[in-house]
Parts: sequence; structure tokens; C-alpha cells
Amino acid sequence: MTEPIVETRRNSVITAEMLGPEVPRRGTALSQRFGELWLRLSGWKVTGTPMMVPKAIFIGAPHTSNRDGFVAAAATLALRMRITVMVKAELFNGPLSGIVRWLGAMPVYRAGSRGGQVEQVAARFASEESVYIGIAPEGTRHASPAWKTGFYHMAIKAGVPIVPFILDFGRKELHMLPVFYPTGDLAADLPRLMAPYHGIIPADPSRLSLPLREPPTP
Repeated sequence: MTEPIVETRRNSVITAEMLGPEVPRRGTALSQRFGELWLRLSGWKVTGTPMMVPKAIFIGAPHTSNRDGFVAAAATLALRMRITVMVKAELFNGPLSGIVRWLGAMPVYRAGSRGGQVEQVAARFASEESVYIGIAPEGTRHASPAWKTGFYHMAIKAGVPIVPFILDFGRKELHMLPVFYPTGDLAADLPRLMAPYHGIIPADPSRLSLPLREPPTP
């Protein structure tokens, strides 16, 4: 039987002061207050389990709208947490290129091999004492037929855990789940990672990825 990740209390709000000293940081007290105000005015909050690890792959879902990125940006500002986001390379040349570069994003070249991206991420983890890398496992905002598993192979190759977070537009919560340590058995681990996302209301339900529309694996 598939065992889901153990949930934390939904009303347990996370603040920047609750994060462990190992967490990679960025920003100032002013940017933190701006992020907190941004969340408050938009009616959102960050809940779940505070991070206590120096390195991790972060995965966020459901990813159905550009609004997801704004919520995540407000949350990272409020938490004074530095997450290097992997985004499609085209954004580095578009109108958002300045913001993308300021955030320290890593480009994803869709024509490149998954193996090359895995090696690139593993090298990044090996070169820094503390780093978080964020990936959208659905890979697109448009009703993805399956989750892309590159994030899992990156975590295994780099020897780092996975931190899943939920973008819940029904509750207006960005909910951090407990740290997940992959076993190397993708077939067993993937259903466990997906289980907490079932039943979550996304920004655009019509674009929900197909695995999250199906009942969780028993």
C-alpha cells in the first residue's frame, strides 16, 4: 500500500524566524516585510513544516497559471529564503529577463537531454554549502499528461532530499510538506509524493495535470 507523506497541521503558519540556520537566505528585513504585506493583502499565508536542511530540491504543484509564480515569489520574500528556480531558457530573453536573472534562475533547455540537466544540477549542489533548487514537476501549465521525473533523478544524483509544497488556491495557502528522502525506487516514491496534491484546488482547474485528476494510488 502507498503511504502518503505525513501531513502537518494546516493552520501552522511558517515565518522567516522559524526556519533553521542551514536554510539559504536572501533579502533584507525590508524585503521580508514587503513579502509579508504582499501575502496579507492577497489573502495568502505560508503554512506547514519549517525547513531545516541546507540543500534540497523543491517541487511545487499544482502549476496551472502564471499566478502560481507570484504567490511563490511573495512567499520566498516573506521567508527570506533563497530558491534557485529552473525555468525555460526562453524567459532569459523575454520581457521578464531582468526579474528572472535577479532571482538567480537556472535555464532549462528543452532540446537538451535530461541527463545533462541532472549533471548540471548535481554540480550546482556540489559547489555550494547551502542551496535550494525549485522545479515544477508538471513541466507546464497546460494539463500535463504526466509528471516529469527529472527532479527525482536530480535529487538522487546530488544526494539531497525533496521538499514538496502545495499551491492551494481554495485555502489560499502555500503549504510546505515535510522533507522527503527519496529511496531510489521511483515507482514507489512517486505516488507518495503525489498523494498530498490530490483534491487541491488549483488556480485554473481546467489545466490540472492528469495524474492529479485521478484517484490516488491505493
